[in-house]
Amino acid sequence: MALSPRGRETKVAADFDSAMRVLILGIGNLLWADEGFGVRVVQALERRYAFPPNVTLLDGGTQGLGLIPYVQACDTLVIADAVDFRQEPGSLLQAVDDEVPQYLSSGKLSLHQVSFQEVLALCRLMGQGPSRLCVVGVQPVLLEDYGGSLTPQVKAQLEPAMARILAYLQSLGIAAGPRDESPSDAALDMDVYERLRPSAQQACRIGDARLLDGSR
Repeated sequence: MALSPRGRETKVAADFDSAMRVLILGIGNLLWADEGFGVRVVQALERRYAFPPNVTLLDGGTQGLGLIPYVQACDTLVIADAVDFRQEPGSLLQAVDDEVPQYLSSGKLSLHQVSFQEVLALCRLMGQGPSRLCVVGVQPVLLEDYGGSLTPQVKAQLEPAMARILAYLQSLGIAAGPRDESPSDAALDMDVYERLRPSAQQACRIGDARLLDGSR
């Protein structure tokens, strides 16, 4: 029997009430060295772990305000990102709930960070969005490397970052198990990217020197 619009809304609401809606969001740009940390964390989590149906993993890239519908729809938001914690480069830190906004506004790393502050603010203005926030972030070592990959110090924090996210979910009563079969997306795989990208000698990663020095 088909549900009326009101009946459908009631059913959806009941489904949502049955489990906390969790969004694990990776933010950043894979092409700007350590800026890609958050996306790489989410990729690794998706490849290695199976999560309950109420947990969504999302590569948010640099979509900015385009992330509003996803943030509106979750009860708990976990963000993986390169964040300026004003700590030693390569440091991994975690912030929760009321601590999160101060870190997202502590220093501008790139355009996406300002946009994501706006995402949270707009969701709150509309009375929607997560009641719980958690940021697991790394202090970047290098950003000015277009086409570069994660620096060794930041790459070493991928496993600890995943462990922190899994522990945070566990504290909420959400368990993830090992995935039997990993999803494959070779185009975005970090090993493939690092193997096939041009070297720094073949392709300038900081800009065209003819423009940087003002020559024609």
